[in-house]
Amino acid sequence: MNVWGTLALAAALTAGAEIPGTASFQAAPPDTKDTHATAPPILHPEAPAASSAGQDKGRTSKPLQPESRLLLLRYVSGEFAKAVQALPGGKKGLKIPVGKPLNPRHMSDTLRLYGTAISAGDRVQITSLEFRSREIVFQINGGGKKPFHFRDHLQVSAGVGAVSVSPPPASRAGEGTGSTLILDYGRDLPDMSPDDLKHDLSVVLDFSKQRSAAVNWIDTLPPEVRQAIQDRRAIVGMDHEMVLAAMGRPDKKVRERDAEGRETEDWIYGLPPEKTTFVTFVGDNVIRVREFN
Repeated sequence: MNVWGTLALAAALTAGAEIPGTASFQAAPPDTKDTHATAPPILHPEAPAASSAGQDKGRTSKPLQPESRLLLLRYVSGEFAKAVQALPGGKKGLKIPVGKPLNPRHMSDTLRLYGTAISAGDRVQITSLEFRSREIVFQINGGGKKPFHFRDHLQVSAGVGAVSVSPPPASRAGEGTGSTLILDYGRDLPDMSPDDLKHDLSVVLDFSKQRSAAVNWIDTLPPEVRQAIQDRRAIVGMDHEMVLAAMGRPDKKVRERDAEGRETEDWIYGLPPEKTTFVTFVGDNVIRVREFN
């Protein structure tokens, strides 16, 4: 290599220029391990960021099932409880938001406006349930609304030109002396068990020390009937109420006359090709149970 070529190569190496066909001799970058700068965190693609809205605190996202509704009617309607606090009368009812504490001032205003129908510590009974899209309505001791009776509103005339007079409303024991409670879930009714529903009512009613009305009735039945109800099956000799307690409402009912001329009614559970059970009544008693697989 001549002198000029040698000088040109040296100049290029000094300036750090890259020459095709030669290795790079650039100095390594300074060590940054002692600096305070850190790389931004990398989120795992399967770990979404937390939502500020929070999670639904409901016990399930599944809507109330027909089977669960039947169990609620069977094991909550008719039950006894102790009132934890005073409950108002009147037809409007007391609305209770599920999962939220009661507003003491609202309770006080409601009691003052509609009067106290049930005092704290009273033993009460749930006499009916009504399911709405987002609410369950309970009538306690018959409810606070007095039923309409046609005879109470008849006009009695004393003669031509006389002023018609309405008779005073008849007093009927137990009517309009209870309370109405409305459990507001704030969304479509979720699926729940009877114990779940009693828990939701625990802000106003205490079921813990009350003997179940359903248990009281079952305890009066013969041992073989009690066992059949626990096994959820019908047996000969049961009446309609016992079969309802054991198997719930049938999918279909069929009435006809048998060979002896008796009027029979078949309660049919299940639909073919699934297991189907025919429970045949004469009057109020089961005379035959047939199962088809």
